[in-house]
Amino acid sequence: MSNATAPTPIQPLEGSARVWGTIALSAATFMNVLDTSIANVSLPAIAGDLGVSSTQGTWVITSFAVANAIAVPLTGWLTQRFGQVRLFMTSVLLFIISSWLCGLAPNMTTLIAFRALQGFVAGPMIPLSQTLLLSSYPRAKAGLAMAMWSMTTLVAPVMGPLLGGWITDNISWPWIFYINIPVGLIAAGITWAIYRKRESATRKVPIDGIGLALLVIWVGAMQLMLDKGKELDWFHSAVILTLAVVALVGFAFFLIWELTDKHPVVDLSLFKRRNFWSGAFATAVAYGLFFGNVVILPLWLQQFMGYTATQAGMIMAPVGMLAIIFSPIVGLTVGKVDPRRYATFSFLVFALVLWMRSNFNTQADFWTIMIPTIIQGVAMAFFFIPLVTITLSGLPPDRIPAASGLSNFLRITAGAIGTSAATTLWENRAALHHAQLVESVNSGSTAANSAIANFGASGFSPEQVLGQINRLVDQQSFMLASNDVFYGSAILFLFLIPLVWLAKPAKGPGASDAAAGAH
Repeated sequence: MSNATAPTPIQPLEGSARVWGTIALSAATFMNVLDTSIANVSLPAIAGDLGVSSTQGTWVITSFAVANAIAVPLTGWLTQRFGQVRLFMTSVLLFIISSWLCGLAPNMTTLIAFRALQGFVAGPMIPLSQTLLLSSYPRAKAGLAMAMWSMTTLVAPVMGPLLGGWITDNISWPWIFYINIPVGLIAAGITWAIYRKRESATRKVPIDGIGLALLVIWVGAMQLMLDKGKELDWFHSAVILTLAVVALVGFAFFLIWELTDKHPVVDLSLFKRRNFWSGAFATAVAYGLFFGNVVILPLWLQQFMGYTATQAGMIMAPVGMLAIIFSPIVGLTVGKVDPRRYATFSFLVFALVLWMRSNFNTQADFWTIMIPTIIQGVAMAFFFIPLVTITLSGLPPDRIPAASGLSNFLRITAGAIGTSAATTLWENRAALHHAQLVESVNSGSTAANSAIANFGASGFSPEQVLGQINRLVDQQSFMLASNDVFYGSAILFLFLIPLVWLAKPAKGPGASDAAAGAH
Protein backbone atom coordinates (compact mmCIF):
# COMPACT_ATOMS: atom_id res chain seq x y z
CA MET A 1 0.00 0.00 0.00
CA SER A 2 1.65 3.19 -1.08
CA ASN A 3 -0.08 6.44 -0.35
CA ALA A 4 0.34 9.44 -2.63
CA THR A 5 1.29 12.61 -0.78
CA ALA A 6 1.06 16.22 -1.81
CA PRO A 7 4.24 17.98 -2.93
CA THR A 8 4.17 20.18 0.19
CA PRO A 9 3.68 18.53 3.58
CA ILE A 10 0.19 18.80 5.06
CA GLN A 11 0.27 20.62 8.39
CA PRO A 12 -1.00 18.78 11.49
CA LEU A 13 -4.48 19.55 12.81
CA GLU A 14 -4.91 21.46 16.03
CA GLY A 15 -7.41 21.68 18.88
CA SER A 16 -10.93 20.32 18.46
CA ALA A 17 -10.38 19.47 14.77
CA ARG A 18 -7.69 16.97 15.75
CA VAL A 19 -9.89 15.49 18.49
CA TRP A 20 -12.91 15.09 16.23
CA GLY A 21 -10.75 13.80 13.37
CA THR A 22 -9.26 11.16 15.65
CA ILE A 23 -12.74 10.13 16.86
CA ALA A 24 -14.12 9.86 13.31
CA LEU A 25 -11.18 7.87 11.94
CA SER A 26 -11.16 5.61 15.00
CA ALA A 27 -14.91 5.02 14.66
CA ALA A 28 -14.48 3.92 11.04
CA THR A 29 -11.61 1.61 12.03
CA PHE A 30 -13.66 0.26 14.94
CA MET A 31 -16.57 -0.52 12.61
CA ASN A 32 -14.27 -2.31 10.16
CA VAL A 33 -12.37 -4.41 12.72
CA LEU A 34 -15.60 -5.18 14.59
CA ASP A 35 -16.93 -6.91 11.49
CA THR A 36 -14.02 -9.36 11.44
CA SER A 37 -15.15 -10.84 14.78
CA ILE A 38 -18.80 -9.88 15.36
CA ALA A 39 -20.09 -12.79 13.24
CA ASN A 40 -18.04 -15.46 15.07
CA VAL A 41 -20.53 -16.16 17.87
CA SER A 42 -23.49 -15.59 15.53
CA LEU A 43 -22.51 -18.37 13.09
CA PRO A 44 -24.80 -21.05 14.57
CA ALA A 45 -27.78 -18.66 14.48
CA ILE A 46 -27.00 -17.49 10.92
CA ALA A 47 -26.44 -21.06 9.70
CA GLY A 48 -29.64 -22.30 11.39
CA ASP A 49 -31.76 -19.42 10.08
CA LEU A 50 -30.48 -19.82 6.51
CA GLY A 51 -30.66 -23.64 6.57
CA VAL A 52 -26.99 -24.57 6.18
CA SER A 53 -24.42 -26.31 8.37
CA SER A 54 -22.19 -24.35 10.77
CA THR A 55 -19.20 -25.41 8.67
CA GLN A 56 -20.73 -23.73 5.63
CA GLY A 57 -21.49 -20.79 7.90
CA THR A 58 -17.75 -20.13 8.34
CA TRP A 59 -17.83 -18.79 4.77
CA VAL A 60 -19.39 -15.70 6.32
CA ILE A 61 -15.99 -15.09 7.95
CA THR A 62 -13.65 -16.36 5.26
CA SER A 63 -15.37 -14.59 2.33
CA PHE A 64 -14.86 -11.24 4.10
CA ALA A 65 -11.22 -12.03 4.90
CA VAL A 66 -10.26 -13.24 1.42
CA ALA A 67 -11.90 -10.29 -0.38
CA ASN A 68 -10.24 -7.93 2.11
CA ALA A 69 -6.84 -9.54 1.47
CA ILE A 70 -7.22 -9.11 -2.29
CA ALA A 71 -8.23 -5.45 -1.92
CA VAL A 72 -5.35 -4.42 0.37
CA PRO A 73 -2.60 -4.39 -2.31
CA LEU A 74 -4.80 -2.14 -4.49
CA THR A 75 -4.88 0.66 -1.91
CA GLY A 76 -1.65 2.28 -3.13
CA TRP A 77 -2.78 2.49 -6.75
CA LEU A 78 -6.27 3.71 -5.83
CA THR A 79 -4.83 6.37 -3.52
CA GLN A 80 -2.59 7.78 -6.22
CA ARG A 81 -5.47 7.73 -8.70
CA PHE A 82 -8.25 9.23 -6.56
CA GLY A 83 -6.62 10.73 -3.45
CA GLN A 84 -6.55 9.62 0.18
CA VAL A 85 -9.64 11.46 1.44
CA ARG A 86 -11.91 10.64 -1.52
CA LEU A 87 -10.87 6.97 -1.42
CA PHE A 88 -11.39 6.74 2.34
CA MET A 89 -14.85 8.34 2.08
CA THR A 90 -15.82 6.04 -0.79
CA SER A 91 -14.61 3.01 1.16
CA VAL A 92 -16.67 3.98 4.24
CA LEU A 93 -19.85 4.70 2.26
CA LEU A 94 -19.59 1.45 0.24
CA PHE A 95 -18.97 -0.42 3.48
CA ILE A 96 -22.23 1.01 4.89
CA ILE A 97 -24.17 -0.06 1.77
CA SER A 98 -22.67 -3.57 1.74
CA SER A 99 -23.42 -3.95 5.48
CA TRP A 100 -27.06 -3.07 4.80
CA LEU A 101 -27.15 -5.66 1.99
CA CYS A 102 -25.65 -8.32 4.32
CA GLY A 103 -28.50 -7.75 6.77
CA LEU A 104 -31.08 -8.12 3.98
CA ALA A 105 -29.54 -11.33 2.55
CA PRO A 106 -32.29 -13.97 2.09
CA ASN A 107 -29.96 -16.99 1.84
CA MET A 108 -26.39 -18.06 2.57
CA THR A 109 -25.18 -17.67 -1.04
CA THR A 110 -26.31 -14.04 -1.13
CA LEU A 111 -24.91 -13.33 2.34
CA ILE A 112 -21.49 -14.74 1.35
CA ALA A 113 -21.50 -12.61 -1.82
CA PHE A 114 -22.36 -9.44 0.12
CA ARG A 115 -19.77 -10.26 2.81
CA ALA A 116 -17.15 -10.62 0.06
CA LEU A 117 -18.23 -7.22 -1.29
CA GLN A 118 -18.05 -5.79 2.22
CA GLY A 119 -14.53 -7.15 2.70
CA PHE A 120 -13.36 -5.84 -0.67
CA VAL A 121 -14.60 -2.26 -0.22
CA ALA A 122 -13.18 -2.27 3.34
CA GLY A 123 -9.65 -2.87 2.00
CA PRO A 124 -8.45 0.77 1.85
CA MET A 125 -10.20 1.87 5.05
CA ILE A 126 -7.72 0.79 7.72
CA PRO A 127 -4.43 1.79 6.01
CA LEU A 128 -5.92 5.17 5.03
CA SER A 129 -7.27 5.77 8.53
CA GLN A 130 -3.67 5.35 9.74
CA THR A 131 -2.31 7.68 7.06
CA LEU A 132 -4.89 10.42 7.74
CA LEU A 133 -4.45 10.09 11.49
CA LEU A 134 -0.66 10.41 11.27
CA SER A 135 -1.07 13.52 9.10
CA SER A 136 -3.24 15.02 11.85
CA TYR A 137 -0.49 14.91 14.50
CA PRO A 138 2.99 16.43 14.70
CA ARG A 139 5.71 13.87 14.01
CA ALA A 140 6.79 14.03 17.67
CA LYS A 141 3.32 12.78 18.63
CA ALA A 142 3.10 9.99 16.01
CA GLY A 143 3.53 7.38 18.75
CA LEU A 144 0.56 8.84 20.65
CA ALA A 145 -1.54 8.82 17.47
CA MET A 146 -0.80 5.17 16.74
CA ALA A 147 -1.28 4.15 20.37
CA MET A 148 -4.79 5.64 20.24
CA TRP A 149 -5.43 3.95 16.89
CA SER A 150 -4.19 0.63 18.29
CA MET A 151 -6.62 0.94 21.21
CA THR A 152 -9.45 0.95 18.66
CA THR A 153 -8.20 -2.19 16.95
CA LEU A 154 -7.93 -3.93 20.33
CA VAL A 155 -11.32 -2.83 21.71
CA ALA A 156 -13.21 -3.84 18.54
CA PRO A 157 -12.34 -7.57 18.72
CA VAL A 158 -13.29 -7.45 22.43
CA MET A 159 -16.67 -5.89 21.68
CA GLY A 160 -17.34 -8.00 18.56
CA PRO A 161 -18.23 -11.35 20.15
CA LEU A 162 -20.02 -9.72 23.10
CA LEU A 163 -22.06 -7.33 20.96
CA GLY A 164 -22.68 -9.99 18.31
CA GLY A 165 -23.88 -12.48 20.92
CA TRP A 166 -26.19 -9.99 22.63
CA ILE A 167 -27.70 -8.81 19.32
CA THR A 168 -28.20 -12.40 18.10
CA ASP A 169 -29.91 -13.49 21.34
CA ASN A 170 -32.03 -10.37 21.92
CA ILE A 171 -32.79 -8.92 18.47
CA SER A 172 -31.75 -10.89 15.34
CA TRP A 173 -28.49 -11.59 13.52
CA PRO A 174 -29.04 -9.09 10.63
CA TRP A 175 -28.57 -6.30 13.17
CA ILE A 176 -24.90 -7.23 13.60
CA PHE A 177 -24.56 -5.66 10.14
CA TYR A 178 -27.17 -2.89 10.45
CA ILE A 179 -25.34 -1.28 13.40
CA ASN A 180 -22.59 -0.25 10.95
CA ILE A 181 -24.96 2.19 9.23
CA PRO A 182 -25.25 4.94 11.89
CA VAL A 183 -21.60 4.57 12.96
CA GLY A 184 -20.40 4.78 9.36
CA LEU A 185 -22.57 7.78 8.48
CA ILE A 186 -21.37 9.75 11.51
CA ALA A 187 -17.71 8.84 10.83
CA ALA A 188 -18.05 9.77 7.14
CA GLY A 189 -19.74 13.10 7.91
CA ILE A 190 -17.11 14.23 10.42
CA THR A 191 -14.22 13.00 8.24
CA TRP A 192 -15.47 14.89 5.19
CA ALA A 193 -15.98 18.08 7.21
CA ILE A 194 -12.43 18.02 8.59
CA TYR A 195 -10.33 16.37 5.85
CA ARG A 196 -11.92 17.40 2.55
CA LYS A 197 -9.44 20.30 2.12
CA ARG A 198 -6.47 18.03 2.99
CA GLU A 199 -6.61 15.86 -0.12
CA SER A 200 -3.40 14.23 -1.36
CA ALA A 201 -2.02 14.78 -4.85
CA THR A 202 -3.30 12.45 -7.56
CA ARG A 203 -1.77 11.16 -10.76
CA LYS A 204 -2.60 8.57 -13.38
CA VAL A 205 -0.57 5.43 -12.76
CA PRO A 206 -0.79 2.07 -14.57
CA ILE A 207 -2.52 -0.80 -12.82
CA ASP A 208 -1.13 -4.31 -13.02
CA GLY A 209 -4.39 -5.79 -14.28
CA ILE A 210 -2.94 -9.21 -15.14
CA GLY A 211 -1.22 -9.46 -11.75
CA LEU A 212 -4.46 -8.54 -9.99
CA ALA A 213 -6.47 -11.08 -12.03
CA LEU A 214 -3.95 -13.81 -11.19
CA LEU A 215 -4.07 -12.81 -7.52
CA VAL A 216 -7.88 -13.12 -7.47
CA ILE A 217 -7.74 -16.47 -9.29
CA TRP A 218 -5.22 -18.27 -7.08
CA VAL A 219 -6.42 -16.86 -3.75
CA GLY A 220 -10.07 -17.50 -4.65
CA ALA A 221 -9.39 -21.06 -5.88
CA MET A 222 -7.32 -21.85 -2.79
CA GLN A 223 -10.02 -20.61 -0.42
CA LEU A 224 -12.79 -22.47 -2.26
CA MET A 225 -10.66 -25.63 -2.06
CA LEU A 226 -10.20 -25.20 1.69
CA ASP A 227 -13.87 -24.42 2.36
CA LYS A 228 -15.38 -27.11 0.12
CA GLY A 229 -12.74 -29.79 0.76
CA LYS A 230 -14.39 -31.27 3.84
CA GLU A 231 -17.81 -31.30 2.24
CA LEU A 232 -16.57 -32.97 -0.98
CA ASP A 233 -14.12 -35.44 0.64
CA TRP A 234 -11.03 -33.51 -0.35
CA PHE A 235 -8.87 -34.96 -3.12
CA HIS A 236 -11.30 -37.78 -3.84
CA SER A 237 -13.35 -35.06 -5.54
CA ALA A 238 -12.67 -33.84 -9.09
CA VAL A 239 -13.84 -30.36 -8.06
CA ILE A 240 -11.26 -30.12 -5.27
CA LEU A 241 -8.49 -31.46 -7.53
CA THR A 242 -9.40 -28.86 -10.16
CA LEU A 243 -9.38 -26.04 -7.62
CA ALA A 244 -6.02 -27.22 -6.27
CA VAL A 245 -4.50 -27.23 -9.76
CA VAL A 246 -5.97 -23.78 -10.55
CA ALA A 247 -4.60 -22.39 -7.26
CA LEU A 248 -1.14 -23.90 -7.81
CA VAL A 249 -0.83 -22.91 -11.48
CA GLY A 250 -2.32 -19.46 -10.77
CA PHE A 251 0.17 -18.90 -7.96
CA ALA A 252 3.10 -19.95 -10.18
CA PHE A 253 2.04 -17.59 -12.99
CA PHE A 254 1.41 -14.84 -10.40
CA LEU A 255 4.98 -15.18 -9.07
CA ILE A 256 6.50 -15.11 -12.56
CA TRP A 257 4.42 -12.12 -13.68
CA GLU A 258 4.96 -10.05 -10.53
CA LEU A 259 8.73 -10.60 -10.62
CA THR A 260 8.96 -9.38 -14.23
CA ASP A 261 6.30 -6.62 -14.45
CA LYS A 262 7.41 -2.97 -14.24
CA HIS A 263 4.46 -1.98 -12.03
CA PRO A 264 3.62 -5.10 -9.98
CA VAL A 265 0.53 -5.05 -7.78
CA VAL A 266 2.64 -6.82 -5.12
CA ASP A 267 6.35 -6.00 -4.66
CA LEU A 268 7.84 -9.48 -4.23
CA SER A 269 11.40 -8.13 -4.15
CA LEU A 270 10.76 -7.37 -0.47
CA PHE A 271 11.29 -11.07 0.24
CA LYS A 272 15.00 -10.56 -0.43
CA ARG A 273 15.15 -8.93 3.00
CA ARG A 274 15.56 -11.42 5.85
CA ASN A 275 13.73 -9.28 8.43
CA PHE A 276 10.78 -8.80 6.11
CA TRP A 277 10.16 -12.45 5.26
CA SER A 278 10.86 -13.77 8.75
CA GLY A 279 8.65 -11.14 10.41
CA ALA A 280 5.88 -11.34 7.81
CA PHE A 281 5.68 -15.15 7.85
CA ALA A 282 5.81 -15.30 11.66
CA THR A 283 2.99 -12.75 11.82
CA ALA A 284 0.90 -14.55 9.19
CA VAL A 285 1.22 -18.06 10.64
CA ALA A 286 0.65 -16.85 14.20
CA TYR A 287 -2.41 -14.85 13.14
CA GLY A 288 -3.79 -17.86 11.22
CA LEU A 289 -3.38 -20.04 14.34
CA PHE A 290 -4.93 -17.38 16.56
CA PHE A 291 -7.91 -16.70 14.29
CA GLY A 292 -8.63 -20.40 13.67
CA ASN A 293 -8.84 -21.00 17.41
CA VAL A 294 -10.97 -17.88 17.91
CA VAL A 295 -13.55 -19.45 15.54
CA ILE A 296 -13.42 -22.96 17.07
CA LEU A 297 -13.96 -21.94 20.71
CA PRO A 298 -17.41 -20.26 20.38
CA LEU A 299 -18.59 -23.01 17.99
CA TRP A 300 -17.70 -25.67 20.57
CA LEU A 301 -19.27 -23.72 23.44
CA GLN A 302 -22.58 -23.17 21.64
CA GLN A 303 -22.98 -26.51 19.90
CA PHE A 304 -21.73 -28.89 22.57
CA MET A 305 -21.54 -27.03 25.90
CA GLY A 306 -25.00 -25.44 25.93
CA TYR A 307 -23.81 -21.81 25.86
CA THR A 308 -25.93 -19.07 24.31
CA ALA A 309 -24.39 -16.64 21.81
CA THR A 310 -24.24 -13.98 24.55
CA GLN A 311 -22.47 -16.33 26.98
CA ALA A 312 -19.99 -17.37 24.28
CA GLY A 313 -19.39 -13.69 23.58
CA MET A 314 -18.73 -13.06 27.26
CA ILE A 315 -16.12 -15.83 27.22
CA MET A 316 -14.37 -14.23 24.22
CA ALA A 317 -14.70 -10.58 25.26
CA PRO A 318 -11.94 -10.30 27.94
CA VAL A 319 -9.24 -11.12 25.37
CA GLY A 320 -8.55 -7.42 24.93
CA MET A 321 -8.56 -6.25 28.54
CA LEU A 322 -4.89 -6.86 29.32
CA ALA A 323 -3.97 -6.01 25.72
CA ILE A 324 -5.34 -2.49 26.23
CA ILE A 325 -3.28 -2.13 29.42
CA PHE A 326 0.02 -3.45 28.03
CA SER A 327 -0.06 -2.16 24.42
CA PRO A 328 0.94 1.45 25.27
CA ILE A 329 3.86 0.08 27.34
CA VAL A 330 4.99 -2.07 24.42
CA GLY A 331 4.66 0.85 22.01
CA LEU A 332 6.80 3.12 24.23
CA THR A 333 9.53 0.54 24.93
CA VAL A 334 9.80 -1.41 21.65
CA GLY A 335 12.50 1.00 20.47
CA LYS A 336 14.61 0.22 23.55
CA VAL A 337 13.98 -3.53 23.92
CA ASP A 338 14.82 -6.07 21.20
CA PRO A 339 11.41 -6.70 19.55
CA ARG A 340 12.44 -10.34 19.03
CA ARG A 341 12.27 -10.78 22.80
CA TYR A 342 8.78 -9.30 22.93
CA ALA A 343 7.59 -11.51 20.04
CA THR A 344 9.09 -14.59 21.72
CA PHE A 345 7.27 -13.74 24.95
CA SER A 346 4.03 -13.34 22.98
CA PHE A 347 4.37 -16.78 21.35
CA LEU A 348 5.17 -18.40 24.71
CA VAL A 349 2.03 -16.90 26.26
CA PHE A 350 -0.08 -17.97 23.25
CA ALA A 351 1.30 -21.51 23.67
CA LEU A 352 0.48 -21.44 27.40
CA VAL A 353 -3.09 -20.28 26.74
CA LEU A 354 -3.71 -22.97 24.12
CA TRP A 355 -2.16 -25.65 26.33
CA MET A 356 -4.56 -24.60 29.12
CA ARG A 357 -7.48 -24.91 26.69
CA SER A 358 -6.27 -28.35 25.58
CA ASN A 359 -7.03 -29.56 29.13
CA PHE A 360 -10.69 -28.52 29.05
CA ASN A 361 -13.38 -31.15 29.58
CA THR A 362 -17.16 -31.17 29.40
CA GLN A 363 -17.34 -30.31 33.12
CA ALA A 364 -15.32 -27.06 32.71
CA ASP A 365 -17.19 -24.12 34.22
CA PHE A 366 -17.51 -20.56 32.89
CA TRP A 367 -14.50 -19.16 34.77
CA THR A 368 -12.23 -22.08 33.91
CA ILE A 369 -12.89 -21.42 30.23
CA MET A 370 -12.56 -17.63 30.59
CA ILE A 371 -9.18 -17.50 32.44
CA PRO A 372 -7.07 -18.46 29.37
CA THR A 373 -8.96 -15.83 27.35
CA ILE A 374 -7.96 -13.14 29.86
CA ILE A 375 -4.31 -14.26 29.80
CA GLN A 376 -4.37 -14.22 25.99
CA GLY A 377 -4.66 -10.43 26.13
CA VAL A 378 -1.02 -10.29 27.28
CA ALA A 379 0.06 -12.28 24.21
CA MET A 380 -1.88 -9.94 21.91
CA ALA A 381 -0.24 -6.83 23.40
CA PHE A 382 3.24 -8.20 22.69
CA PHE A 383 2.30 -9.56 19.26
CA PHE A 384 1.55 -6.92 16.61
CA ILE A 385 3.83 -3.96 17.42
CA PRO A 386 7.09 -5.98 17.86
CA LEU A 387 6.47 -8.10 14.77
CA VAL A 388 5.59 -5.04 12.65
CA THR A 389 8.80 -3.40 13.90
CA ILE A 390 10.82 -6.47 12.85
CA THR A 391 9.08 -6.75 9.46
CA LEU A 392 9.59 -3.09 8.49
CA SER A 393 13.00 -2.55 10.10
CA GLY A 394 15.79 -1.30 7.86
CA LEU A 395 13.46 -0.37 5.00
CA PRO A 396 13.69 3.09 3.40
CA PRO A 397 10.56 5.20 4.03
CA ASP A 398 9.34 4.93 0.43
CA ARG A 399 9.16 1.12 0.65
CA ILE A 400 7.35 0.91 4.00
CA PRO A 401 3.83 1.30 2.52
CA ALA A 402 4.43 -1.53 0.00
CA ALA A 403 5.94 -3.72 2.72
CA SER A 404 2.99 -3.03 5.02
CA GLY A 405 0.55 -3.90 2.24
CA LEU A 406 2.26 -7.19 1.42
CA SER A 407 2.63 -8.27 5.06
CA ASN A 408 -1.04 -7.43 5.67
CA PHE A 409 -2.06 -9.43 2.61
CA LEU A 410 -0.19 -12.45 4.03
CA ARG A 411 -1.75 -11.96 7.47
CA ILE A 412 -5.33 -11.60 6.24
CA THR A 413 -4.99 -14.57 3.87
CA ALA A 414 -3.51 -16.66 6.67
CA GLY A 415 -6.48 -15.75 8.87
CA ALA A 416 -8.88 -17.10 6.24
CA ILE A 417 -6.77 -20.25 5.76
CA GLY A 418 -6.57 -20.70 9.54
CA THR A 419 -10.36 -20.59 9.85
CA SER A 420 -10.89 -23.22 7.15
CA ALA A 421 -8.04 -25.44 8.34
CA ALA A 422 -9.11 -25.30 12.00
CA THR A 423 -12.76 -26.16 11.32
CA THR A 424 -11.76 -28.99 8.95
CA LEU A 425 -9.28 -30.47 11.42
CA TRP A 426 -11.81 -30.07 14.25
CA GLU A 427 -14.49 -32.08 12.44
CA ASN A 428 -12.05 -34.72 11.19
CA ARG A 429 -10.64 -35.30 14.67
CA ALA A 430 -14.19 -35.39 16.08
CA ALA A 431 -15.14 -38.11 13.57
CA LEU A 432 -12.05 -40.11 14.56
CA HIS A 433 -12.78 -39.77 18.30
CA HIS A 434 -16.45 -40.62 17.69
CA ALA A 435 -15.48 -43.88 15.98
CA GLN A 436 -13.09 -44.77 18.80
CA LEU A 437 -15.62 -43.96 21.54
CA VAL A 438 -18.42 -45.91 19.84
CA GLU A 439 -16.23 -49.02 19.91
CA SER A 440 -16.26 -48.89 23.71
CA VAL A 441 -20.09 -48.74 23.85
CA ASN A 442 -20.80 -52.48 24.04
CA SER A 443 -22.25 -55.08 26.37
CA GLY A 444 -18.88 -55.52 28.09
CA SER A 445 -18.57 -51.86 29.06
CA THR A 446 -19.59 -51.11 32.66
CA ALA A 447 -19.88 -47.36 31.97
CA ALA A 448 -22.04 -47.89 28.89
CA ASN A 449 -24.34 -50.39 30.65
CA SER A 450 -24.69 -48.03 33.62
CA ALA A 451 -25.61 -45.10 31.38
CA ILE A 452 -28.11 -47.21 29.40
CA ALA A 453 -29.70 -48.44 32.65
CA ASN A 454 -29.97 -44.88 34.02
CA PHE A 455 -31.62 -43.58 30.87
CA GLY A 456 -33.96 -46.57 30.81
CA ALA A 457 -34.91 -45.97 34.44
CA SER A 458 -35.74 -42.36 33.53
CA GLY A 459 -38.42 -43.56 31.11
CA PHE A 460 -36.54 -43.33 27.81
CA SER A 461 -37.42 -45.82 25.05
CA PRO A 462 -34.58 -47.98 23.63
CA GLU A 463 -34.36 -45.65 20.61
CA GLN A 464 -34.25 -42.58 22.86
CA VAL A 465 -31.57 -44.21 25.01
CA LEU A 466 -29.40 -44.77 21.94
CA GLY A 467 -30.04 -41.15 20.89
CA GLN A 468 -28.91 -39.88 24.30
CA ILE A 469 -25.81 -42.10 24.24
CA ASN A 470 -24.95 -40.80 20.75
CA ARG A 471 -25.39 -37.21 21.97
CA LEU A 472 -22.96 -37.84 24.83
CA VAL A 473 -20.49 -39.48 22.44
CA ASP A 474 -20.77 -36.45 20.11
CA GLN A 475 -20.15 -34.07 22.99
CA GLN A 476 -17.07 -36.01 24.11
CA SER A 477 -15.81 -36.38 20.52
CA PHE A 478 -15.91 -32.65 19.78
CA MET A 479 -14.43 -31.82 23.19
CA LEU A 480 -11.49 -34.14 22.46
CA ALA A 481 -11.20 -32.71 18.94
CA SER A 482 -11.08 -29.19 20.41
CA ASN A 483 -8.33 -30.31 22.77
CA ASP A 484 -6.38 -31.71 19.80
CA VAL A 485 -6.64 -28.44 17.85
CA PHE A 486 -5.65 -26.35 20.89
CA TYR A 487 -2.68 -28.60 21.74
CA GLY A 488 -1.42 -28.73 18.16
CA SER A 489 -1.69 -24.94 17.89
CA ALA A 490 0.31 -24.53 21.12
CA ILE A 491 3.13 -26.66 19.68
CA LEU A 492 3.12 -24.66 16.43
CA PHE A 493 3.47 -21.38 18.36
CA LEU A 494 6.62 -22.78 19.99
CA PHE A 495 7.99 -23.75 16.57
CA LEU A 496 7.48 -20.15 15.36
CA ILE A 497 9.95 -18.75 17.92
CA PRO A 498 13.13 -19.70 15.95
CA LEU A 499 11.64 -17.96 12.88
CA VAL A 500 11.56 -14.67 14.78
CA TRP A 501 15.22 -15.06 15.74
CA LEU A 502 16.25 -15.48 12.09
CA ALA A 503 15.67 -11.73 11.82
CA LYS A 504 18.52 -9.34 12.52
CA PRO A 505 18.18 -6.94 15.47
CA ALA A 506 15.61 -4.36 14.38
CA LYS A 507 17.00 -0.97 13.38
CA GLY A 508 14.86 1.90 12.06
CA PRO A 509 12.18 2.75 11.38
CA GLY A 510 11.31 3.81 14.90
CA ALA A 511 8.52 2.14 16.76
CA SER A 512 6.08 4.88 15.91
CA ASP A 513 6.97 4.68 12.21
CA ALA A 514 6.66 0.91 12.25
CA ALA A 515 3.36 1.14 14.07
CA ALA A 516 2.06 3.19 11.19
CA GLY A 517 2.15 0.05 9.10
CA ALA A 518 0.39 -2.02 11.72
CA HIS A 519 -2.81 -3.96 11.34
